[in-house]
This record gives sequence, structure tokens and C-alpha cells, in this order.
Amino acid sequence: MEVVIAGVPELARLAADAIERLLRARPDAVLGLATGSSPLAVYDELVRRHEQEGLSFAQARAFMLDEYVGLPVDHPERYRNVIETELAGRVDLAPGSVRGPDGLAADLPAACAAYEQAIVDAGGVDLQLLGIGTDGHVAFNEPGSSFASRTRIKTLTHQTRVDNARFFGGDVDAVPQHCLTQGLGTIMAARHLVLLASGRGKAEAVHQLVEGPVSALWPATILQHHPHVTVLVDEAAASRLQLAGYYRETFDAKPRWQTI
Repeated sequence: MEVVIAGVPELARLAADAIERLLRARPDAVLGLATGSSPLAVYDELVRRHEQEGLSFAQARAFMLDEYVGLPVDHPERYRNVIETELAGRVDLAPGSVRGPDGLAADLPAACAAYEQAIVDAGGVDLQLLGIGTDGHVAFNEPGSSFASRTRIKTLTHQTRVDNARFFGGDVDAVPQHCLTQGLGTIMAARHLVLLASGRGKAEAVHQLVEGPVSALWPATILQHHPHVTVLVDEAAASRLQLAGYYRETFDAKPRWQTI
């Protein structure tokens, strides 16, 4: 696990660099897209590179981490619409190249199984963007989630709904209680995980993720067992890290040829 501590613009640049390197080497790469606040600066940087430097997504495919259950097709906070607004509609991703779990399916378990199979059929995710919740959840894998879990329906904790209420005009009751989410086992199958976190509210979760014991109480800690994880955090989110000085020294001493 590599930990990089920097300002948000630099973190966005590093994440965008990794995605650009992947797409330049493999134009048909499979990306894993996250929603929430953490990846927005990354998406803005990717759009800039698409518009100004010719970075193309035309052959790429992408899979979303999760989706709310029951939100209408035209709801602005439906994650499929969020991804369209923040990235897909701003670059040259082909129509139908971005897939997400179907939160409006009549048979939700069948939809989850079909989504898992679609990821397998695509050859798996090459690079997965992630955020982290204040309680350590990744995607919508709340505390207590199985480390072997696959795409499934989950009930959101009250804390997660409180955290996400800002996207629903501050109304906790407007945040759906259920979602479909890639499982921790699904996420761990991606070849490169890039997790972004900023703000002091994420500091304890980041501390547990990087330096705590692997525990279902902090679902993100399973990432410690992944062979290629990059954790990109700002100073506030890094404020609880006991080895922050070492992480800075390690990153500063990296050979010029070594990327994240």
C-alpha cells in the first residue's frame, strides 16, 4: 500500500496520471468509477486532458461501484446520472460503455448477479477509483460487510445517509435506505485500486485503513491485502496517521521512473 500526502489538486493530478498512462498503453482498458465528492477533481482533470491534450476514452469501458435502489431514472442523484454529468457526458466514452448496477430492476438479486458477470466478461477492472466513508465503508460496504462479498443489495447505515444528505438538500429522509453495491470481494479483484480522501472528517477512517488491524468494523482495511493500492490523502485526512513522516519520505525518494 502506497500512501501519498499532498494537496487536493496534486492528488487529482496523480490519479489522472495513472488513468492516462493506462489508457495510452491500453485504449480499451476497463475503468472503475466512483461517485461522491472524492473523485470530482480527478474527473475535472481528465476532462481537461481530453479537451486540451487529446486523451481519448473512445475504446474504454467503465463500471460503477454502486447505485441507489428506487431512485427514478431522471433523478439527479441517481449515480448513473451523476457519472454522466461529471465524466461520461464530458469525454468521448461511447454510448453504453458505462455500466452500473440496476437499482430499478424487478429482480434485484438477478440484476446483481448479471452485473458481476458483466465485469468478468469484460476481463475485470484495470483501475478502480475509490472513496472512503467516515465509518470506513468503501462503495456501500458498511461495517460488518463480508470481505468475500460480491455485488448485492445493502441497507445503508444512518451515518452514511447523514453523510450523503448534502446531495439531497440536507434531507436525510430523502436519501434511499437501500443500494446495490459491488462487494469487497469484487473490489479486491480489480488490478489497481486508487483511493482518495480529503478533510479531517476522513482522518480516523484513513488511519484505520492504513495503520489499523484488518477488521469488518472498518471494511476498507481489507485493502491492506491487495497487491497494488494507492491511497491519496490531503493533510487533513492524513492528520491521524502515525507514520505520516515515513510516507512523505518514501514518496519523495521514489525513483523518477516509478509511478503510483
